[in-house]
Amino acid sequence: MAYADWLQRLLGAQGGALALSEEDAYRLAGEMFDGGVPELEMGALLLALRGKGLALEEWLGFYRALTPRVHRLRWAAGGPLPMVLSSQRGALLEPNLLPLLALVLKLFGIPVLVHGTLQGGGRVACVHVFRELGIPTCATLSQAQNALDGEGFAFVPTALLAPGLGALLALRARLGIGNFAFTLAKLLDPFGGESCRLVSMSQGQDMETMRSFFKATGERALLLEGTEDEAFANPRRRPLIELFAEGDSEVLFEREAGPIRVMPGLPSAVDAASTAAWTRQALAGEVPLPMPIVNQVACCLYASGYAQDMNQAKAIVAVKSLVPAA
Repeated sequence: MAYADWLQRLLGAQGGALALSEEDAYRLAGEMFDGGVPELEMGALLLALRGKGLALEEWLGFYRALTPRVHRLRWAAGGPLPMVLSSQRGALLEPNLLPLLALVLKLFGIPVLVHGTLQGGGRVACVHVFRELGIPTCATLSQAQNALDGEGFAFVPTALLAPGLGALLALRARLGIGNFAFTLAKLLDPFGGESCRLVSMSQGQDMETMRSFFKATGERALLLEGTEDEAFANPRRRPLIELFAEGDSEVLFEREAGPIRVMPGLPSAVDAASTAAWTRQALAGEVPLPMPIVNQVACCLYASGYAQDMNQAKAIVAVKSLVPAA
């Protein structure tokens, strides 16, 4: 199909915007990932897709096109499933505690892969906190695999795992707005389905679409309302956290009711250096972890197979002294 025809469908030039079929979405995304779409048409298509909103069939098609274009990594079978955490935005108003969450999971021996942007765009991205902590960014796939094999932890640029997707993510700087690739990056799985992804969405239709997506694919993921679009539980008020696996869903924690709490124990500032310094203290047990983060750790222990059920997962984090004192 010519790009003008795609645009007419997406912009509703013939009587209302139309959702693409899963097969059409698969074909279009494949061309976009492979660099086959000219720049002018690419910009127009991205804006058209953003403007109309995406249906479940389109997400399924986009994901099907992405999957074979993601470089694969290995994990040690027989242990907990690796947790895959995506960081595409960074934090602006709150300290970015995604690195803390990742490193706590590493302490439990759960393989952790964090992938994300190297440009914060004025926000504090995970890469900035990791640099302050002395944790390097893996520049090659072999470095990432060696880090997973040796340390059970790796931080890699998203573009290293999926170059075609990375090219679309990079267009934010030129267009001034994001596109569907930012949500699709949260679904990226370099372990070929043998992992659990931690996926953050905003409330509303986006959350409902992701629920439908994981029920349709049957893949394993923890879904929550993120903090400034980062996949860690808001330390001031726990979000709803749901586990999806094999087409079923299970609410692990309900959304916390009541007003947002004042948390005097959090980092005094949100910059990378302050966040990293507080993260070191938290990992050393010198300051308590906020209860919503403790709850999220328990969810990850269960979702990865480290714990047999949520009761065991909660008991483990309590024994490990992650639960803050009253």
